[in-house]
Amino acid sequence: MHQYREENTLNKLAELAISAHGGMKRWREYNRMSAHQMVGGVLWSMKGQDAIINDSRVTVELNREWASHNPFGGADRRSVLEAGRVAIESLSGEVLNERLSPRNSFSGHTLQTPWDELQLAYFAGYAMWTYLTTPFLFALPGVESEEIESWAENGKTWRRLQVKFPDTIATHSEQQTFYFDESGLVQRHDYDVDIAGGSPAAHYTYEHQVVEGIVVPLKHRVLIRQPDNNALAEPLVVSVDLDEIRFS
Repeated sequence: MHQYREENTLNKLAELAISAHGGMKRWREYNRMSAHQMVGGVLWSMKGQDAIINDSRVTVELNREWASHNPFGGADRRSVLEAGRVAIESLSGEVLNERLSPRNSFSGHTLQTPWDELQLAYFAGYAMWTYLTTPFLFALPGVESEEIESWAENGKTWRRLQVKFPDTIATHSEQQTFYFDESGLVQRHDYDVDIAGGSPAAHYTYEHQVVEGIVVPLKHRVLIRQPDNNALAEPLVVSVDLDEIRFS
């Protein structure tokens, strides 16, 4: 189980972001978060896994890296991601398929390389766990962050936090950059998708809503990040729309 650090042990921008999204005290009151998700974008068909998780419920644990999509390729199937393992299970918990050390299976992959169902479950699990626990994951053990120069885009100036993740956390890449407006709400999130040949992504978040005291962006749009750090308008790589959000 992860033990979150206190907000006042973090740099000022990380502290502002956590406070703006509801604060660590409120976050610690919950163990799980779930949401209904509608997923789109070109990634899924490119990987040969279209329509598997397009209309599903995603659940993540907040005190350890664990995620599940239900249904997953069938009404009686769900995925499970946890440390060093990914699996497909029946709703009763019977293991139908599993892979240990799943990240190793992506060796040599590019953005165009097809996935099997366990690779889809791994990517979707760690990605949604990362997104749904942002920015509180900045306070996890081994996560390091520092504020870097601000970024101007579409007439707005955003403060930026460069974050380095330990190898104990499955996520897109070791180093990622988060962008925040003046109030501390996350607006953009940059990373390189290591398991897809280091593909550079710019991930935008919209429609922030307060749910049980926690601020959650309801819309996610992932675009290709260019060498000049601007995003290509097309293609839309991934879209995620959330509703029916619950904390428990």
